[in-house]
Amino acid sequence: MCAPDDDLQSSIPGRHDSVGLHVAINAHLLSGQAGYRSAGVHQYIHYLLRHLAEVANDTRITVLLGKGVLPAGVSLNAVRSRWSTDRPLMRTMWEQLAQPLVLHRIRADLAHGPVLAAPLFTDRPTVITVHDLSFVRFPYLFRPANRLYLTVMARLSARRARRLIAVSAHTASETTRLLNVPRDRIDVVYHGVDPAFRPLPADEVETFRRRHGLPDRFVLSVGTLEPRKNHARLVEAFERVRDGRTRLVLVGGKGWLYDDLFAKVETLGLQDDVTFAGYVPQKDLPLWYNAAEAFAYPSLYEGFGLPVIEAQACGTPVLTSNLPPLTEAAGDAALEVDAYNVNDIATELERLLGDEALQHDLQERGLAHAGQFAWSRTARETLEVYRRAVTGRLSPGKATRLKGGGN
Repeated sequence: MCAPDDDLQSSIPGRHDSVGLHVAINAHLLSGQAGYRSAGVHQYIHYLLRHLAEVANDTRITVLLGKGVLPAGVSLNAVRSRWSTDRPLMRTMWEQLAQPLVLHRIRADLAHGPVLAAPLFTDRPTVITVHDLSFVRFPYLFRPANRLYLTVMARLSARRARRLIAVSAHTASETTRLLNVPRDRIDVVYHGVDPAFRPLPADEVETFRRRHGLPDRFVLSVGTLEPRKNHARLVEAFERVRDGRTRLVLVGGKGWLYDDLFAKVETLGLQDDVTFAGYVPQKDLPLWYNAAEAFAYPSLYEGFGLPVIEAQACGTPVLTSNLPPLTEAAGDAALEVDAYNVNDIATELERLLGDEALQHDLQERGLAHAGQFAWSRTARETLEVYRRAVTGRLSPGKATRLKGGGN
C-alpha cells in the first residue's frame, strides 16, 4: 500500500498491535531509471526489500520512497515523498528535515539508512549500512563537494546510530578504525547473490553473443567507470597480452573522472580491442558473465565486491585484487593480483586465458563458494540487527552468527 503523494499523509496506518517492531527504511536511492545509479546500492536496497517482505513475519516494514518503485510483487507499506530527491542536495534536505517528521507520523520504532546516512534529529533509534569508506581512504578520487558530504554524514550518522551493518568483516574493521566506532556496535551482514546468476544453457549464451556482436573470447569487467575500479591499469595489462582474437569488455555506466580511461584506450591503440558496453540492466548481467572467457576485477578498493561472487555463481573464472575485502569476497576461488602492478595483472591474466585446467578449477571452486551467499539470509540477519538495535539483544541462537560476522 502506498500513500499517494505526501510524506505526511495522515491516512498512513499506524503500528499494528500484532506486530512487535515497526521499521522505516529510507529507499530514496532506489533508482527510477536505468543508469549507473541503478547499480550498487540500488541493488542492495532492491533485494533487501524483496526478501524482507518474505521473512519479516513479526516486523512491520514501511518503505520511504522517492521516485523509485518497490520491487515487483513486493507488498510493503510505503510512503512516497513529493520532494525531488533524485537531486543530492534535495535528498539530503529530505533526510534531515522531512524524514524525522515522517518517522514520527507513522510511529516507526526504528529507522534504517541503507546507504550510510541517517536522520540526525530524530528521537527514533537508527541503523545504518556501511558499504565502503573509499571517500576517507582515497579522498583524491572524489569531487570535493561529494567527499565533504560523505565524510561529514558518515561520521555524524555513525556516531548517532544504535547499530551499524557492515557488508564485510574488512568494512567493519575500517569503520572502527576510520570512524572510531566500537566494534561491538557493528554487525557484519554479507550481500547475497540472486538465483538468476547461474550457468546458462550454451545455446542461450551463443544467441546473446551473436546479438551483441561479441567474439568467442573476451575478458569481462563490470563496474561503474570511476578511478577506484582500476580500469586504466586493466587496460594497460590487456594491451600487453592481447592476441588479436580476445577482446576486453567493460560494462558499467559513466561515474566520474573517467576521461583518462578513454584517453588511455586511444593512446594504446586499443579502440578495436576494448569495448565500452555502458550501463547494462541487472536482468542481462548473467548473460554477460556467462558469455565471458574470464572476469577481471582488479579494483583498488571495495567494501565487499559483489560482482566477483556474481561471476563465480555464473561459472566464470575470476581474477581480482589481493586486497582484504576482495579476498574475503572471492574466498579461495579466484586468481589474486597486486592491483597497483600492471605486470602482475598482465602475467596472471595471460596465465588464466591460456590454462584450461586452471579455468575449470576456478569454475568449480567459484560455484561452490558463491552458493554460500543468499539474499534471504541477508534479510534474516538484517532483521536480527533491527531487533538488537531496539532491544539490545538478539533472538535466541543468533548471537554467535552475527557477532562473528561470518557467512
